[in-house]
Amino acid sequence: MSEKAAGREKKIRTRREERKQAFYLLFEQIFQKDDMSLIMKDAVDARDAEIGEYTRKLVSGVEEKTSVLDEHISSKLKGWKMNRISKVALTVLRIAVYEMLYVDDVPVSVSINEAVELTKEFATPSDASFVNGVLGSVAKELETGGEK
Repeated sequence: MSEKAAGREKKIRTRREERKQAFYLLFEQIFQKDDMSLIMKDAVDARDAEIGEYTRKLVSGVEEKTSVLDEHISSKLKGWKMNRISKVALTVLRIAVYEMLYVDDVPVSVSINEAVELTKEFATPSDASFVNGVLGSVAKELETGGEK
C-alpha cells in the first residue's frame, strides 16, 4: 500500500461500519470480477475507504466460503432461484450467513438484524423482508443441529 493510501486508511470504530465496507467491496467484486486485493486498494485510493480488520475478515471469509454460503442460501429459497435474487440481497445474505456460520462472537440475532438494516439502506422493503425470511430459516437450521 502506498504511503499516501496508508495515511488515508482510517480506523473503523464499529462492526456495523465494517460490515457496510465489506458489503461495498463484495458488491463491487460481483461486477468487476477483479481480485479483492485490487478492489480494496482501489477503494482506499479512489474514495478513502476505511478497511479495518473485521472488514478484511468478512471479505476474505465470504470469498473463501462463497459456494458453502450459496448452498445455505439456495436451500432456504422457496420458489426462487439464486439468479433471481438482487445483487444487493445476495451480497448481504452472504455476509450474514458467513457471520452466522463462522464468527462465534457475533450472535445470530445480531447478524440477522444487521443484514436487514443494510438491505433497508441499499434495497427495497420487500428485499429486507426477503433477507429476514431467508436468514430466519438459516437460524432455525442452526438451532436444530446445523453447523454452528
